[in-house]
Amino acid sequence: MTFKSDKNTILSKIDKSKKGKIDKPIKSLIKKINKNSNFYTTSSCSGRIVLLSKPSAKKQDINWLFKSHKKISFKQINSALSPLPNSPVWFRFEPLILHITAKNLKNAQYLINKSRAIGFKRSGIQSTKNKTAVEIASTEIISTIIADKGKLLISKNYLKRLIKEANKKLNTNKDKTKKFIHILQEQN
Repeated sequence: MTFKSDKNTILSKIDKSKKGKIDKPIKSLIKKINKNSNFYTTSSCSGRIVLLSKPSAKKQDINWLFKSHKKISFKQINSALSPLPNSPVWFRFEPLILHITAKNLKNAQYLINKSRAIGFKRSGIQSTKNKTAVEIASTEIISTIIADKGKLLISKNYLKRLIKEANKKLNTNKDKTKKFIHILQEQN
């Protein structure tokens, strides 16, 4: 199959994510990438703040207590923590992540160079005989346990600080995303 036919096949498929659609904060970015004849997206997340309960190491056992792609408040998090589960509860900020197939290695390298220049430092290329895949991500991550066995392990003040830091990282993530859209406009 050619790059163009692969792209058409992938983009015509139904979104298989749990949410079933592209995250609103990056819809325009995804459109811009997929309109470019040199690229198409295979998966994405705009960046999010989450609370999750992990009774085991298995991904399918994760209970999502809270998820937001926007700034959050202490009230929202406090509410999501009531009642506290018996299993460990994690507070996380996960930055934007994109998986993009590039037409060739030259196009992939262009994306990597530009994305790293604006701060997406955890970006790289995986190339096989038939495909060149690019992962674009940032290093602004928060991942910490905050509760276990039905009890909060941190103070309310520390939780407020985590929320403040996650909101700051979300803003940084948003700024980088805007810059990335601008870069793609230059490339067209």
